[in-house]
Amino acid sequence: MIKFDTRDKKPNLYHAAVFSVPAAVFLVFLLNRPAGVDSLLVCAYLFVYFTVMLIMLIRAFVHQLEYNPYSYNTIIYMGFSLFLLAVIFIHLYKTYQVLHYPDQYSINVIHDAVMNSASNYMLLSFPFIFVFSVGLCISNIALIRHEGRRFVNILGIILSFMLVAGALLLYRFDYYASGSVREIMIHDLLKNLFSAVYLYFECMMIGTIIADVIAAVHEPDKDKDFLIILGCGLKNDGTPTPLLQARIDRAVEFDRRQREETGKELIFIVSGGQGPDEITAESTAMKNYLMEKGIEERRIVEENQSEDTLENMRFSKEKIMQINPDGKVAFSTTNYHVFRSGLCARRVKMKAAGMGAPTKWYFWPNASVREFVGLLTEHRGKQALIFIGMIVFYTVMTLTVSR
Repeated sequence: MIKFDTRDKKPNLYHAAVFSVPAAVFLVFLLNRPAGVDSLLVCAYLFVYFTVMLIMLIRAFVHQLEYNPYSYNTIIYMGFSLFLLAVIFIHLYKTYQVLHYPDQYSINVIHDAVMNSASNYMLLSFPFIFVFSVGLCISNIALIRHEGRRFVNILGIILSFMLVAGALLLYRFDYYASGSVREIMIHDLLKNLFSAVYLYFECMMIGTIIADVIAAVHEPDKDKDFLIILGCGLKNDGTPTPLLQARIDRAVEFDRRQREETGKELIFIVSGGQGPDEITAESTAMKNYLMEKGIEERRIVEENQSEDTLENMRFSKEKIMQINPDGKVAFSTTNYHVFRSGLCARRVKMKAAGMGAPTKWYFWPNASVREFVGLLTEHRGKQALIFIGMIVFYTVMTLTVSR
């Protein structure tokens, strides 16, 4: 079982980059098939190359969870690991065709599989994308019926349409191509660039879903000194909404289990200021609710200045530092929000383990989409580097490798 926050050294893929660049150059050399290069050598090299890259990514993913599960890298490693796994399966199938039916299949099918790896993955994953999109639309319709017609409540429908339409557009565009060698090469370049864009966002989406689920189902160790409860709005009468009640109940349950298992008592940090439409601070409403649940007032600390998740973490950390700078920290929020909240905690240099409170089934999918969109607006430099690398790779593969 993978244990969070047990590794001191941050994992990186510098060695993968050092390995990948010359390996990719040699790959182009082999796929041009100079005289004397055997098909088996090309197939074996590609298998080793893809397998080594997959192992590096999976190893980095596991180490990232052990070092810091709430990281943008977690999404990248998992999303592209699944892509490489699909590439390996397709490569093995093409290798089987080349080696067992040499009269029907030449080494060009291996080249095409590499050059078209992004579009192949799109088509291979389309059944999942279609089912996911249908489920997302259904949940959004239920959300609109319960929560009203707001733009944020139709984000899932918009994303579903873009995912399905993108795959169908690729299939239609790639269905048939004719003309001169130059025209076909331009066609292949446009197709592969479009596929690379789609692949990037698909890998990021799948990686985000997996990271969200892992973070939401994780149960922190029962050794905590502090438990931050993140605010999320109040009713008109100043009492917690059902969503906020679920977060508080999750925290109370964790406290009960910790005291039963280890006898250790923790301090609750109730975090949330007063919004313009609220009659009291969220922290005060949470404190009252906790006391109704039997929690002693001496174990409750209010943080009533924050207006968003990042401020929740920053101001709660200040409270904790005043009491016990070496204390172990957990936080309670809604299941879809655990990963993003963990990112905010690490941004203020606070190591905290999250726990997820349940929410209505139709709310999580659309909320996860909002979290995904929010994550895409962060780490733009790292995203640009990966994205540009993919564009360069597929451009080089299309333009420089002979057919």
